[in-house]
Amino acid sequence: MAALCSSGVYNTGLSRRLATATLSNPCNGLGPQLPVSTLSLSDFDYVLPPELIAQAPAAERGGSRLLHLDAGGALHDRRFPDLAGLLRPHDLLVFNDTRVIKARLTGQKATGGKVEVLVERITEPTRALAHVRASKSPGRGMRLELAGGAIVAEVLGREGELFDLRFPGPVLALLDAHGATPLPPYITHAAQAEDDQRYQTVYAREPGAVAAPTAGLHFDEPMLERLAAQGVARAFVTLHVGAGTFQPVRVENLAEHVMHAEWYTVPEATVQAIAAARAAGGRVIAVGTTSVRALESAAAQAGGGPLAPAQGDTRLFITPGYRYQAVDALITNFHLPQSTLLMLVSALAGVEPIRRAYAHAVAGRYRFFSYGDAMFIETPQP
Repeated sequence: MAALCSSGVYNTGLSRRLATATLSNPCNGLGPQLPVSTLSLSDFDYVLPPELIAQAPAAERGGSRLLHLDAGGALHDRRFPDLAGLLRPHDLLVFNDTRVIKARLTGQKATGGKVEVLVERITEPTRALAHVRASKSPGRGMRLELAGGAIVAEVLGREGELFDLRFPGPVLALLDAHGATPLPPYITHAAQAEDDQRYQTVYAREPGAVAAPTAGLHFDEPMLERLAAQGVARAFVTLHVGAGTFQPVRVENLAEHVMHAEWYTVPEATVQAIAAARAAGGRVIAVGTTSVRALESAAAQAGGGPLAPAQGDTRLFITPGYRYQAVDALITNFHLPQSTLLMLVSALAGVEPIRRAYAHAVAGRYRFFSYGDAMFIETPQP
């Protein structure tokens, strides 16, 4: 599949610029875009007190707060179970069913130096691309003794920042037996037994992610059953979240940012569920930015035609100015300053509404990031 990308803007004076923008997106033709020269990383910044970064999940999955940004731009402080009252019959929730693998391993090189391995992608049953942290990068042919010697992986080569490793057996089984849950870098404790359960959605089934689709962490089985009983449908996509989701944008001019690739699939059953929801007057509500990325990548593949099943690697980079094709509303957590995910939600809700929502959340002491509270963002009224 061809790489996908999108350009837009997040800047002061956005409304005026959007009103006059006519430059088409050269990557997928999904609507008017602003000249990329107007994109600025600093326009996505905000101040977050460190104590608001959630270090542990709420006592119960549904115990988080929910900041509701409605279609009129108003903000409402709610609890996550209140979401049921905001959804309507025939609405469709689209979940990402990827499963977080125990991708982190520690050990030493054959020379004795310490090494940490984070598997990014399993490419063959016994091979994987991985991030390797060591005092000196391991060379081709070097053996890494991991998990107390239970795993000896050989370095076959390098692909950019990733190392091609060969394992002595099936990678997934070895990780399940000896790996650790790869918590985000802003969570300061080492992975514990609770994290193995809580940093995983209740509907996870397709192993391959090294980070959780965190908006889904708020849903438990009773809530899913309640929503189904009131006529809210559900469907699934798969997008294997990579470690790149935590990588900072390092360029001020966003046109120069190279978006990380992630593998996704949108199956036929989900395409049919979306068509049924639209025919019945329901909304397509993405549960998490990863579901957004999968659905909008499929829409880009359709080239303006009807949505169709799609899969492959996507580099879709959504910024304000992007015109959403597949998603009407979004359930999401709060995102890091200057992150591509903050740009994505700003593209859906508008720049100023998101700035206002985040300022409200900070002032209201909401909990941020993976183990934090949630937002329900409805598409602004025209």
